[in-house]
Amino acid sequence: MTDPRLADLQQSLPDLRLKTDAADLEHYGRDWTRRWTPAPLAIALPATVDEVQAVVRWANRHGVAVVPSGGRTGLSGGAVAANGELVLSLERMNKVLDFDAVDRTLTVQAGMALEAVQNAAREHGLVYPVDFGARGSCSIGGNIATNAGGIRVIRYGNTREWIAGLTVVTGAGEVLELNRALVKNSSGYDLRQLLIGSEGTLGIVVEAILRLADPPPPTNVMLLALPSFEVLMQVFAEFRGRLRLEAFEFFTDLALRHVLAHGAQKPLEDEYPYYVVTEFASDDGATEAAAMAAFEHCMAQGWVADGVISQSDAQAQQIWRLREGITEAVARYKPYKNDVSVRISAMPAFLAQTQALLGQAYPHFEVVWFGHIGDGNLHINVLKPDGTSDAEFVTQCEQVTKLLAQALLAHGGSISAEHGIGLVKKPYLSSTRSAAEIELMRGIRRVFDPNGILNPGKLFDA
Repeated sequence: MTDPRLADLQQSLPDLRLKTDAADLEHYGRDWTRRWTPAPLAIALPATVDEVQAVVRWANRHGVAVVPSGGRTGLSGGAVAANGELVLSLERMNKVLDFDAVDRTLTVQAGMALEAVQNAAREHGLVYPVDFGARGSCSIGGNIATNAGGIRVIRYGNTREWIAGLTVVTGAGEVLELNRALVKNSSGYDLRQLLIGSEGTLGIVVEAILRLADPPPPTNVMLLALPSFEVLMQVFAEFRGRLRLEAFEFFTDLALRHVLAHGAQKPLEDEYPYYVVTEFASDDGATEAAAMAAFEHCMAQGWVADGVISQSDAQAQQIWRLREGITEAVARYKPYKNDVSVRISAMPAFLAQTQALLGQAYPHFEVVWFGHIGDGNLHINVLKPDGTSDAEFVTQCEQVTKLLAQALLAHGGSISAEHGIGLVKKPYLSSTRSAAEIELMRGIRRVFDPNGILNPGKLFDA
């Protein structure tokens, strides 16, 4: 607290919690990328909107950069503080503020964990349907900042579809209440949608009004073993044509081996090169019959070699663990990650090109593939070999990412499907957005954050 700027902050906000211990600076100054050495000035943990606003106004007076922080589960370096920034953690702002039974909305503070939001919705007989494996640690504010997708986008869409209103503190220190849960609102620009996915570069989400949905019907989960990569889209088309899919997730044998080594149960007697976890509504016998018909048709065509369908909730959870446990299982290898997307119709051609590209580029590296095939999103994890330095490994991987960005440009895809651009993908933004778009985004950023204090260096350089 010897820094005079921090002394001024503490004097003006005596109730604000500040942390400056080395362990706290390291903990709060990084996200899951682990590629940058954290070096924040301090960690501020406000408890109210007024405190957030006061911190931002203090930062403007002193020219201190601010890195908004949620659960820090992102994979693009969007929550990294490596250059003396103040980390503004929303973890203390983690409460439900209101439930409206008529509007079927839940108002929450931004620091609330996704799983806590889901549990709060269930207490009222409803669901907040956006879901992914990091539900226990990621925050709703971070989900909004990156427009997070997850495993059920095929059924429910991205976070964007479920945000009825936002309270935001802009980079200029103004508090905005956006949309206020209106269903229809044609009164000019929808700034709420502009803030969603802005990665903390326009404003800090402090509260959100979330739309809720009816609980889904009973579902079944099926694991499918595929003999080749080429049949993946045929299997998807067959199941989508017969069933109401909740999820359709793909992973490789290498991904499965890492999850099994991490404690999951082996699902099938034999081993296969590719796997799919699909979940579908099964509220009557006809639906279950349709699922078996789809499975049998795929078997007859040679598209599926084996499979298993869940017979209980416990077995469904075991099957899902095979997919959801991948990220945790490979974390110790410090994987270089690509999170990309293309239109579903472009997926077959893109898959073929990308598989060939990665096979040539990484002949000696382990490449773990998985993804949300139902919404065109692939996660590509290159595992760092023992004996290779971090810097050398990243350099080799980034050379291939340049080629991957070119392939995405050709197929009209995106270099970031659901983790944002942050620091990691910033060099490749032009493969997804035109020069005119990027310049407009810079202009918008200057309006919301005229002094450039919010998450500088993320998404693009000012």
